[in-house]
Amino acid sequence: MTDWAAWISAISQLLFLVIFLALFMGANQRLQLYVWTKDIRAKLLLLEDLKKRAEKQTLDYMLDKKAKNPSKILERVKNFFVISPVDIEPTDIIRRLEHLIVTRTTKYKELFKTAMPEANEVDRTKAETAAEITAVLDFIHRYVRHLLLTGEKTKNWVLIMQLQLVMPMIVQLAETYSKALNDFLVGAPIGDSAGPIVAVRLAGYEAEWKTVDEDTVYTEAELEGRKLVLVKAKGPGSNVGRPGYATYQIIKEMVEKGEKPALMITVDAALKMEGEETGTVAEGVGAAIGDIGPEKIRFERIAAEYKIPLRAVIIKMGMEEAILTMKKKISDNLDKAVETVKNIILEETKPGDIVVVIGVGNSIGVGQKLEGTNKEQETSVEEQANEQVLEKPANKQPEPREKGEEKEAEE
Repeated sequence: MTDWAAWISAISQLLFLVIFLALFMGANQRLQLYVWTKDIRAKLLLLEDLKKRAEKQTLDYMLDKKAKNPSKILERVKNFFVISPVDIEPTDIIRRLEHLIVTRTTKYKELFKTAMPEANEVDRTKAETAAEITAVLDFIHRYVRHLLLTGEKTKNWVLIMQLQLVMPMIVQLAETYSKALNDFLVGAPIGDSAGPIVAVRLAGYEAEWKTVDEDTVYTEAELEGRKLVLVKAKGPGSNVGRPGYATYQIIKEMVEKGEKPALMITVDAALKMEGEETGTVAEGVGAAIGDIGPEKIRFERIAAEYKIPLRAVIIKMGMEEAILTMKKKISDNLDKAVETVKNIILEETKPGDIVVVIGVGNSIGVGQKLEGTNKEQETSVEEQANEQVLEKPANKQPEPREKGEEKEAEE
């Protein structure tokens, strides 16, 4: 019995020593690293699948519209890049940044116009947006793979740990873009279309719109003696336009004629905080626009130059809600946004004043009657998208994409 006790004691001490040395040498970290790496690789496969599905959807859409060499076009878009301007010397950085953005946008338009000569403008903008979403999914997949391989190569367990911790957020972002691709190809208004829809409702569905910039339009309306000048991106294609540039040009021309606006109002979708109600309408001061600089600063500069009060109205929503088909909660609150804009105008201006209202956002599915055309001609370009907003307020949503999404779509 004494011998057995001695053996058990010796083995226990040996095991303790082995475990202690293993922990001291980092065996627990290696085991944890293996678990983290395996989890990241599993999610990386999901990201790759989302990327491939997006590529197939985009190529199928382009082929359906008789595109030439769609694979080559998509590959060019996926590898296209824009180098940020020098920011050590901030002088004229906005002008340089705007030039790069315009050059990129122009190149994209030329690329798809050449590749899809038989498609109309709306179809080309949808193909362009689909290609950009595919490029985003491709970049997410490549970047996550880069971080994983770098962490493994350098045995940097901290890098891999950080990557594993943020992978759920990365996957959620990628899945959102994947769903958005479906919605953009359908051509229905998205959450970010809230601003343009408010502009259309203020103008009235029979208003005739004029072109300011290639992708931006404006019209005039009247509200209790006030003259309204309404600006939005051209729809029903996937366009955000150049609202800052267009507004700047419009106000400059008005001032030259001796007409100075008494008020400017920007209306846009805005990201809500977790816990806030989707569709909440709020007002404030400043330029409500999700822009990296060039468009936003034009609002601020023209307002400051002529001392025009710059007001903002926002419709709050989550990021996923902003780029997916507009939910009923958001649609139902657009009338409240319209009333908020009207109240600001009536409170802060008097009859005879001019007010510029800018509906900021993507005009996908938000059509308009262009000057010199009739309603039927404009609608026929993209009936499925246009009718949802041009003919009546968008308060009814398409059927959920999958059974599992029915509850979410109702919310």
